[in-house]
Amino acid sequence: MNQVLVEICLRVRDIDATLDFYTNLFDFEVASRREFPEKKFDLIYLNSPGSSVQIELTYNYDNEPYNVGNGFSHLGVSVNDLEKMHEVCKASVYETGELKGLTGDTPSYFFVTDPDGYRIEVKRAK
Repeated sequence: MNQVLVEICLRVRDIDATLDFYTNLFDFEVASRREFPEKKFDLIYLNSPGSSVQIELTYNYDNEPYNVGNGFSHLGVSVNDLEKMHEVCKASVYETGELKGLTGDTPSYFFVTDPDGYRIEVKRAK
């Protein structure tokens, strides 16, 4: 069988803050938005330029805060200019870690946390 990863779903509490994070800090674009007020939830699909995998943001109205849990670690995004993206993230309101490298060599990644506590590993594009 041929299998292709097409989406990753994140449940979010503050849809406006989350959309700001993914569309303004990163270059994700809203591909579609489906609202189901009678069922009290919305679905927003985000595209990342250069990728066929979408992020599905599920916004449930009037829900308690979500527990990200200790089994989920992070999403990964690659960028052409790691140092510039690090500066952008550090200047934002979002929790941003320091540049790191796995072997102590040139830094190759850092983490930034979205409004719901999901961590994004920002990696140097190869």
